[in-house]
Amino acid sequence: MNSVLGHPLAGHPLVVTLIGYRATGKSTVAPELARRLGWAFADSDQEVEARAGRTIAQIFSDDGEAGFRRTEREVISGLLKQHKLVLSSGGGAILDVDTRGDIAAAGPVVWLQASVETILRRLTADADTTKQQRPSLTDHADQRAEIAEVLNLRTKLYADAATIVIDTDGLDGDSVIEAVYKEVTQALGYGDDS
Repeated sequence: MNSVLGHPLAGHPLVVTLIGYRATGKSTVAPELARRLGWAFADSDQEVEARAGRTIAQIFSDDGEAGFRRTEREVISGLLKQHKLVLSSGGGAILDVDTRGDIAAAGPVVWLQASVETILRRLTADADTTKQQRPSLTDHADQRAEIAEVLNLRTKLYADAATIVIDTDGLDGDSVIEAVYKEVTQALGYGDDS
């Protein structure tokens, strides 16, 4: 079938949420997935910044992580009321137990995984964005140590929330998009009519 009419969530808001650590490809994959599905797209980090009128780094500096997480929770809760939306969530959105439950109830949850080395390489290659928009999450001066520590704390939460897991190590952007599209369309019950 080529619709989600047979999906258990038919008639309710249906959202595909991408989760994972920073630099795993959520912001790259989500808009392309939305385009292919013919759905809307939203990035929770961009929505938080728009609501606050400040960058995430500024919000962390002014309000602390707790203040940022409160705003993030409100933004994601609102976005999950939309129907046929692909949502790129912030890397730490899964820290909130209610958010984890809400994204799972809304539809497929795709965890984009990457190793510490892959994430470090991607963050280093995108140093300007990292400096401006990605606040430090620990007291580590060493970025590799920070990535390892945060992944260690979040991996179980990502695993618990995910219904689809894609390992992005060694894959280029197009390959990740193809893998996600295939898994998501299968989860939604989109069939091959051939």
